[in-house]
Amino acid sequence: MDALRQACEEMEIDAGARALLAAETASQAAVATLLEHGRVQDALRLLARLLPRRYVVAWLCQCARDEALAPADRAGAALAERWVREPSEAHRRDAYEFASAAGYRTLGAWLAASAGWAGGSLAPAQQPAVPPAPWMTARAATAAANLLAALQPERFEQRRIAFANRALPLLGDGAAP
Repeated sequence: MDALRQACEEMEIDAGARALLAAETASQAAVATLLEHGRVQDALRLLARLLPRRYVVAWLCQCARDEALAPADRAGAALAERWVREPSEAHRRDAYEFASAAGYRTLGAWLAASAGWAGGSLAPAQQPAVPPAPWMTARAATAAANLLAALQPERFEQRRIAFANRALPLLGDGAAP
């Protein structure tokens, strides 16, 4: 199964959006097509899945950097950024535990979850490893991007489009998840 079709399935891109994409469409062109047709949520989902996980988290951190975030949200963003800069298992685990402790209820929790779900194990330390599904970072990233956009509700859709456009160049012609 090709990467684009698999990404569409994993991210639950609906049939209407999939119909807009030719089977041989490159990653960047696929996301751009969805944006051009007003399928912003599907574009964000697909973009987040097609980018390498570290790129996804870096993109979110860049989107969050200039925002006026609550202290807890800033803490989650800092943990995600720390993992991007130094992707160690300890930093990933810190981000995962922050998101889990916050109950995945805040922007900061979803920012941290994007890094926390990027690899390693979701099981408690000293337990047998339970790796996250490959699409979990993309799911967390989509939630975080939507919550970031919602910080300015009157500009929600424009901000989501701007966030997606900011990451489009990262896809190039053949980025793989």
